[in-house]
Amino acid sequence: QVQLVESGGGLVQPGGSLRLSCAASGIIFSLTAMGWYRQAPGKQREFVAIINTASSTNYADSVKGRFTISRDNAKNTVYLQMNSLKSEDTAVYYCKSLGRRDYWGQGTQVTVSS
Repeated sequence: QVQLVESGGGLVQPGGSLRLSCAASGIIFSLTAMGWYRQAPGKQREFVAIINTASSTNYADSVKGRFTISRDNAKNTVYLQMNSLKSEDTAVYYCKSLGRRDYWGQGTQVTVSS
């Protein structure tokens, strides 16, 4: 049974930082590309960042230079370091495993507000 469990969300002031984690089980993590997506209220879910099995990364233009995706294959965990947060980054953040079949986590809320 595949499980993706996100953590690390919360309330942060503009300009602050958060690190999200996504712990995976039930997949061969080291052979699986992983991604982060987000969904703001009233909007469609959108791509944020992706890391492949060789740790090559790609980012949405809106987060490039502020967010960093990384992975630790020994811990079956993917991270999203978010710096210089803006109010428009407020959303539920989801991790996704990308393979023969895609799986989603349950999401973690990130709220950027003063």
